[in-house]
Amino acid sequence: QVQLVESEGGLVQAGGSLRLSCAASGGTFSNYSMGWFRQAPGKERESVAAISRSGSGRYYADSVKGRFTISRDNAKNTVYLRMNSLKPEDTAVYYCAAAPGALTAMRISYAYWGLGTQVTVSS
Repeated sequence: QVQLVESEGGLVQAGGSLRLSCAASGGTFSNYSMGWFRQAPGKERESVAAISRSGSGRYYADSVKGRFTISRDNAKNTVYLRMNSLKPEDTAVYYCAAAPGALTAMRISYAYWGLGTQVTVSS
């Protein structure tokens, strides 16, 4: 059983930056691809970014390409999401998730989820 705990999000002005982290415990971190998802009020949870077990492969949603960077440190059992040039439409609860096996952006493939952290971008 893998437990995931996201760092605190926050309130940031449009154009600003924020880094989220997610600490994993209870499993072999390097066995899991990791993903970040988000859910805005009234919308479905969507994939934002994902990273392969080794960190060599990455996926980004079109809406965040060039602005967000996902990375991981397998020695620290932690995955990060660096968010730059934030926009009001990035406002959402952000979730960290773990998927056994290969890189995937499909929500159904993720077996373990954090509780989420709120990110609010003001205009």
